[in-house]
Amino acid sequence: MAVAADTSVTDSPPGRPPRRSSARSRETRAALLFISPWLIGFAVFTAYPVIYTGYLSLTDYDVINDPSFVGMENFRALLEDPKVALALQNTFIFAVLSVPTQLIVSFFLAVLLNRAGRASGFFRTAFFLPKMTPPVAIGILLLLLFNGQNGLINEALGWFGIDGPDWTTDPVWVKPGLVMMSLWTIGASVVILLAALRNVPQELYDAARVDGAGWWRQTTHVTIPMISGALFFILIVDTIAAFQSFTEAYTAFFGSGNTTYSNDAALFYAIYLFQQAFEFLHMGYASAMAWILFAIVLVVTLIQVRVTKRFVYYEGEQR
Repeated sequence: MAVAADTSVTDSPPGRPPRRSSARSRETRAALLFISPWLIGFAVFTAYPVIYTGYLSLTDYDVINDPSFVGMENFRALLEDPKVALALQNTFIFAVLSVPTQLIVSFFLAVLLNRAGRASGFFRTAFFLPKMTPPVAIGILLLLLFNGQNGLINEALGWFGIDGPDWTTDPVWVKPGLVMMSLWTIGASVVILLAALRNVPQELYDAARVDGAGWWRQTTHVTIPMISGALFFILIVDTIAAFQSFTEAYTAFFGSGNTTYSNDAALFYAIYLFQQAFEFLHMGYASAMAWILFAIVLVVTLIQVRVTKRFVYYEGEQR
């Protein structure tokens, strides 16, 4: 029996590329055309500034005069600047405190919302709305809530006979206060985790209950493994955000030349970078700081990916 040949690819004249390749090329050109606004925006507003910042990191530049090449001098100066070490220390401490706190609180709020039934829509909106609050307003709100003399937090603690600390003046309590204020904007994480929770198959919980598993074992052996991908995503995003933390702390402790509150404990790396760039006009030095921050975030992210890879489960993944 003769077998009909498939001419979908080879029906073009000899010496010419198959029609399928031409169709694929047209699809590729169409796709590039559709994403060209993003490509242009990425090239102009992201790629070019990053490359130019790399050049400025090797120069002495004060915006007014032309850049003058100094080689690695800015990076050597970073090693000798005590405020760089202080800012890095504050940033790492804040990240270590805030990221796990935000992740745990977001998870338990998502679990509660998942059990809320019909009311979950209202509470989901209520939890997300604070995310829309301008960061500058959050910085001002921090001073109102955590004022050591008449702040709402200390007044509430006083109802239970607890003498609240000086959140904004005691260096020990500045970063915990900022961590608590960071919980104001965890609504996006809650919504992401809630969506992940609703994708967990109910039969897994039914099987766990048949085996006698209680709430804690269901959570640790079913819920967390099944939403580990969402948890990992939030871990990465929150870590990067913590290393770039700027607006709230700057508004509360450095805005308008503020000298009333403890500044050193709130001097994050991004704040010191901003000061060098736009207050002291040390653009070359600030560019070197930006590249160091990029390297730190990259290394921390790669470590997180490497360490957590074995704990993250993706549906359909062969193990």
